Amino acid sequence: MNPSQHIVKSYDEELQRLTGEIVGMGELARRQLIAAIAAVENRDNEAARKVPDDDDLIDQLEQDVSRDVVQLLVVRSPMARDLREVVAALRIASDYERIGDYAANIAKRALVLNESPLVKPVRILPRLAQVAGELLTEVTAAYRDRDADRALAAWHQDEHLDALYTGLFRELLTYMMEDPRTITPCTHLLFMAKNVERIGDHATNIAENVYFIVHGQMIPADRRKADTSASINPELPAAD
Repeated sequence: MNPSQHIVKSYDEELQRLTGEIVGMGELARRQLIAAIAAVENRDNEAARKVPDDDDLIDQLEQDVSRDVVQLLVVRSPMARDLREVVAALRIASDYERIGDYAANIAKRALVLNESPLVKPVRILPRLAQVAGELLTEVTAAYRDRDADRALAAWHQDEHLDALYTGLFRELLTYMMEDPRTITPCTHLLFMAKNVERIGDHATNIAENVYFIVHGQMIPADRRKADTSASINPELPAAD
């Protein structure tokens, strides 16, 4: 066998292993989000306590990716697209790690929220999370297949998630103004919804890095943000 062919084959195998680790992080992060939202929807404290355990697995996978990236940089000295692959892998792994953190935060708040009376806006949170989960599925598949078009489509999809978040934000504020007794549970829901919205932001980061791997440049457009919650300035009544 030609020595250079052996080196190329070995390098390809290392990149494939790196890709597999990151895809595994993406799938685990999505399952973690689904589990956290189910714990909220079903008011299941036992399920909520299990979600942070998966976050430890994501953290370990990120460490594995970091180790493999350093190994590739030192031993292979990649150039051009190969270098983009390695650099983007590190960025994407970091985004998945943050997504896992947000899912764990949702589960932790579920433990507190479940101690309060049920409020109707809880039903909207699963819809928000469903869109975020679909976005994660798309960017993970786009990375696995190095599909820039799929990544770009997912990147635009985050605008829908932002709009849903703003709608939920407004509804929660309305509930709090109409009934001060709902302020505590609705505040927890606000934080949960913001965590889901941030998961969408990290998913768009992943989409941008997939596009960068394929084309060697970032997505040449600014995505319009549909989250207008920062411009809402309500006057809440004092709690009883």
